[in-house]
Amino acid sequence: MFVGLQGAGKSTWYRQHFAATHAHVSKDLMRSNRNKERRQRQLIEGALREGISVVVDNTNPSPEVRAPLVELGRAHGARLVAVHFDVPLAVCEERNRRREGNARVPDIALHATLAKLAPPTREEGFDEVVVVRGDARHGTSVHRVL
Repeated sequence: MFVGLQGAGKSTWYRQHFAATHAHVSKDLMRSNRNKERRQRQLIEGALREGISVVVDNTNPSPEVRAPLVELGRAHGARLVAVHFDVPLAVCEERNRRREGNARVPDIALHATLAKLAPPTREEGFDEVVVVRGDARHGTSVHRVL
């Protein structure tokens, strides 16, 4: 499960590291769906039933948002890994400004997500927490939280 602000690089990270091995479930790809939560659950359940690993690529900012997904993964015996994209707001804002069309979100959406953002913890039920730190000057580094 990915956790992070819009523009933090989550979808790019999926394409670079997981596209060949994991199903991609993202509410951003459900633009016309009226019940994105239900559709997300259906896609995750379908993949897990077929033995396919899943990346849930949304902001997933709080334990309350993540809890039903953790529960769903546990119900299917999945190994649960949270990948927290710890990227400064200024970097996310700059990346967002370069987006076009529906990919660009209003700045207020970034601030609203930041206000709710709580880094994931193993106490939530994750088997592992990985932190991807990135900024415009130093690139990206990956850290495992034990």
